[in-house]
Amino acid sequence: MKDEKYNQENEITADAAEITETAEGSGDEKGKKDIKKTVFKEIISWAKTILAALVFAYLITTFIIVNAQVPSGSMKDTINEGDRLVANRLSYLFSDPQRFDIVVFKFPDNEDLYYIKRIIGLPGETVEIKDGKVYIDGSEEPLDDSFIKEPMYVEADTVYEVPEDSYFMLGDNRNNSADSRKWVNKYVKRNKILGKAIFKYYPGFELLTDK
Repeated sequence: MKDEKYNQENEITADAAEITETAEGSGDEKGKKDIKKTVFKEIISWAKTILAALVFAYLITTFIIVNAQVPSGSMKDTINEGDRLVANRLSYLFSDPQRFDIVVFKFPDNEDLYYIKRIIGLPGETVEIKDGKVYIDGSEEPLDDSFIKEPMYVEADTVYEVPEDSYFMLGDNRNNSADSRKWVNKYVKRNKILGKAIFKYYPGFELLTDK
């Protein structure tokens, strides 16, 4: 009787141990699944955030701003080589470009290239360059050129008739600038102006709207 009772007790203990082990095993599996679900949710959340940021950046750079790096010194000392700047695509949504605005536009001789210059001649105007100065529509007073790097070299007098819906561009570094004076297609159509330069952000921040 004692042996039989001892065997029954052993069987009960073994069954209890097996049940406990099975329960613990189930708990481990459930914990692992919960961790996997949490990690997966985190990955999806980060992926959505990154995708949204990329879409937002695309929309901003396509429809609102132009983010450009200046490769040449044609706009010195206002803008120097290597400067990075932002131009606002919405600046001319409800108004026309103005004289002296600094703008980013598609280069008329090769529209795959973006140029940055200053607007000098407006649609329908006559631009005359003589004695190193710029005159508009036969004015006796030359345009203000206080922003240029140095006095413009005196060359042969030239006259440019700006077509309607087009603009005449000059660089601030006029003695070393490939601008309207030198292009084959000398004028920039309004719809080729991508935006008005607002500020430089590298190597330092500086507003361009008051230049």
